[in-house]
Amino acid sequence: MLNEVYITKAATFLPNNPVANDEMEDYLGLIHKRQSKSKRIVLRNNGIKQRFYAIDKKGNATHTNAQMASLAIRNLFNDDVSALSEIDLLCCGTSSPDQIMPSHGVMVHGWLPETKDIEVITPAGNCCAGMHALKYAFMSVKLGQSMNAVVSGSERLSRILYSETYEEEATRLDEMSDNPYISFDKEFLRWMLSDGAAAVMLGSKKNENGLSLRIDWLEGASYANRIEPCMYQGSEKINGVLKGYMDFSQHEVMEHSVLSIKQDVKLLSENVVKYGIDKLAEAMKKNNLRADEVDFFLPHMSSEFFRKKIAEKMEMDGISVPQEKWFSNLSTTGNVGSASIYFMIEELLRTNKLQKGQKLLMIVPESARFSYVYGQLTVC
Repeated sequence: MLNEVYITKAATFLPNNPVANDEMEDYLGLIHKRQSKSKRIVLRNNGIKQRFYAIDKKGNATHTNAQMASLAIRNLFNDDVSALSEIDLLCCGTSSPDQIMPSHGVMVHGWLPETKDIEVITPAGNCCAGMHALKYAFMSVKLGQSMNAVVSGSERLSRILYSETYEEEATRLDEMSDNPYISFDKEFLRWMLSDGAAAVMLGSKKNENGLSLRIDWLEGASYANRIEPCMYQGSEKINGVLKGYMDFSQHEVMEHSVLSIKQDVKLLSENVVKYGIDKLAEAMKKNNLRADEVDFFLPHMSSEFFRKKIAEKMEMDGISVPQEKWFSNLSTTGNVGSASIYFMIEELLRTNKLQKGQKLLMIVPESARFSYVYGQLTVC
């Protein structure tokens, strides 16, 4: 007999003080000592008012990604050593690990010496990595393989967004032309991303006191078989195909900002909503969820620019959810990638917005190669 699976706790960790829009270049620096040409346009469209960085104004790191994830997990248990020792599965999603190897998850585990010798999972990916971690933990608890599973999503991208990442390329462009600004696909994400971590606790028993969130279903889909890469790092796109950093010389890596994060904005705009909502409609039909049964719709949006597009496509597909039922904290936490959905869940639980019996519908898109994860939670 399969277990029911509940989210019984949620917690977050945000590094340092919030950074307002007009302070961003104080932290990320000026590229080639020039003010950005695109910053104002991007910020006007994305709706983000503040974000958090795990660096100081000199670009020095204040926290690692793994450390932030461990601090969010500690906050789940108020740093209770005995509770930490009861975890028997740790699943950690991120798109920005501190190193290529060892895996992000075992580095988080290393920051939690009070835990036991446990199974640790690190799904690769981008925004969906946090949801893939959740699905693994969900299946493990459902099958009875794990009793207490902890899932985290975390990001630390500010260091790679720091101006020195782009400096050699900007210098080269300055020598070649009178327009030394780096391309928009490289600069765009500097004004979009935030650092931080969030975690949830999963178990087969709901809370005796307080609310729990039953995980009813989780569905995922990738469209990599149809569409070329859209967001990428450690590579360059040449005629629609990625050339990885290992095939560049060390000099080329710096000269072309290969380690920077790039976004094909045109490809993003044309595809991310279309495919994501089509598959959402299929997932809802498969799991017998009607749009009028949804009490809270939690879309992970990289930008408020997509809100209207999502709403229009949902109406077209017959799954429209009124705006008053949408919930997002993008404007106050920024886009924290794989952790964003957990920041939304944590805030809903913490602020007493939920009531028993309500249904939450989640959608997490990932533009890297157009992947999506959807899910339904019921308040218990």
